[in-house]
Amino acid sequence: MYQIIVLLPLAGFLIAGLGGNMIGAKASEYVTSSFLVVAALLSWIGFLSFDAAEPMAPITLLHWMQSGDFDVSWALKIDRLTLVMLVVVNTVSALVHIYSMGYMHHDPHRPRFFAYLSLFTFAMLMLVTADNLIQMFFGWEGVGLASYLLIGFWYKKPSANAAAMKAFVVNRVGDFGFLLGIFGVFVLFGSVNLDTIFAGAADIAAQMGGEAGEAAAHGAASAGDVVLSFAGYSLTMGSALTVVCLLLFVGAMGKSAQIGLHTWLPDAMEGPTPVSALIHAATMVTAGVFMVARMSPIFELSHTALTFITFIGATTAFFAATIGLVQNDIKRVIAYSTCSQLGYMFVAIGVGAYSVAIFHLFTHAFFKALLFLCAGSVIHSVSDEQDMRRMGGLRKHIPVTYWTMVIGTLALTGFPFTAGYFSKDAVIEAAFVGHNAFAGYGWGLTVIAALLTSFYSWRLIFMTFHGKPRASADVMHHVHESPMVMLVPLFILSIGALFAGMMFEHSFVGEGYEHFWQAALYMGPDNHILHDLHEVAFGIAIIPTIMMALGFVIAYWLYIVNPAKPKQLSETHRGLYKFFLNKWYFDELYDFLFVRPAKALGRTLWKTGDGRIIDGLGPDGVSARVLDVTNRVVRLQTGYLYHYAFAMLIGVAALVTWMMIGGIS
Repeated sequence: MYQIIVLLPLAGFLIAGLGGNMIGAKASEYVTSSFLVVAALLSWIGFLSFDAAEPMAPITLLHWMQSGDFDVSWALKIDRLTLVMLVVVNTVSALVHIYSMGYMHHDPHRPRFFAYLSLFTFAMLMLVTADNLIQMFFGWEGVGLASYLLIGFWYKKPSANAAAMKAFVVNRVGDFGFLLGIFGVFVLFGSVNLDTIFAGAADIAAQMGGEAGEAAAHGAASAGDVVLSFAGYSLTMGSALTVVCLLLFVGAMGKSAQIGLHTWLPDAMEGPTPVSALIHAATMVTAGVFMVARMSPIFELSHTALTFITFIGATTAFFAATIGLVQNDIKRVIAYSTCSQLGYMFVAIGVGAYSVAIFHLFTHAFFKALLFLCAGSVIHSVSDEQDMRRMGGLRKHIPVTYWTMVIGTLALTGFPFTAGYFSKDAVIEAAFVGHNAFAGYGWGLTVIAALLTSFYSWRLIFMTFHGKPRASADVMHHVHESPMVMLVPLFILSIGALFAGMMFEHSFVGEGYEHFWQAALYMGPDNHILHDLHEVAFGIAIIPTIMMALGFVIAYWLYIVNPAKPKQLSETHRGLYKFFLNKWYFDELYDFLFVRPAKALGRTLWKTGDGRIIDGLGPDGVSARVLDVTNRVVRLQTGYLYHYAFAMLIGVAALVTWMMIGGIS
């Protein structure tokens, strides 16, 4: 069954990609979408019927490569974490495929679009089912390639090409860190196979806990032994593990758009809206969270790395939320919301609450995909307009889209008993009871981010659907509800946004945690955070709900009661407004530090190094000198007889002179 789940998207990609022009756009849509629906249904069957108490052996597909001790097979690792990701990826992808049949109806290149969607899904499935780090890296790079193709799908738009290239380049920075981390893991554990790595990590953990004899029996290095020398520095096992964890996390920062490597995420909105839902809701951007959770046995051994993850996650949650406050593009508001929520997930991982992070990943997939697809329905209805300042008054014209988007907003902001209420509040409570140096910092910023999230989410609702229409009369005349093929995915995602948290809280983070997860996520013997977060006092636990309500009240007062006030505030606090509007000037800073120097260096190497030196002294210079000589020689060929006779006399005189001088000597 699991082989079918993984290979169906690949089959859809091959059929639509290679034979799309022959079978036509409709057939490409039906084939790829039906394959994904089957994969999603099988994923749910596997998820609900899986018995975590009886672990499955990896399913080997083929032997991949071998070089000395380096041995890699292509195998599927099936455990509870894998099944959660299969459900998330295939469910969202199937609904995006169906939705795209309506959204992309007028696009002439639909076979190529659906082929790219299926390729993306296959690469993501390769990532989440990987039994070793090399296979995971293959899927990791595969989703990077597919996202490049999807973001730049409308390649005739210069902005789409620039956004695709930016996403590709920024992700390569993180991927380089991930690759170095894989190298480090192989040096420390002698394998890239996950089970072997985790067994070695367990030995090291036992030795760190004083069980030296058991570790020595398995041949593990001592925590204080020098295991790695680099650039003249010697690293102990503990230090080496920290370096490896930080390198792996750099990869996660790039893929999951954490602060510093986040700049590609908002620009990726240049792709079609279904692409935004697929990439930014449940799949590519959550790959980093999944990878760190998968490698939890290693990260549990590095307190320093977890502390750093907490700091980066909390900073990202706050940073992205501040930018979302002032964005006017409906898709960019949701994109920065995604960036902020990914920060929440990393805060949970940083304090050791891995299951809480995956729980928020799971619920977030439903309501964030819902919000993106609702935004697409809005854009579809207003003649491809994305600026909320040119919307307003749409509630009566597209009521289904309005109410489903309200459901997604309630879940995102953490309205009681919706999906976000259970998972996001669990993240905040986990940060409150966390013990690392930045746990308090994480709690404070996630609470503030909860207030900001509520404000910008309701700001989006009020600017888009309420008030007087700000679009032209011609646009308002053509406003219409989306077709059913686009609305059905919204209904299904709405159910998940409302009930996913309530249905699965007990299993993910409640009393059923141990039976549900078994060995899929590792928590050290001193890690009691899941127990502690359920002991949080009511006064602390209710703070996120208060922030949610306060954000709604502020947004309602500014955009419904007193709609002229936001403009006044932006003019009064011009500096702060511009700072947030320009995204903390990260793009300008990177342009100054990296882009311009790189371009200047490239121009110098091109003009001076290649043009003047290599070509000037090489082939161009040689050919120029040859031409100079031949041009001078050509002048001797005048065609006059007396010139030739004169040249002959000079030659005879020179010959006689040489013979006379030679004879004297």
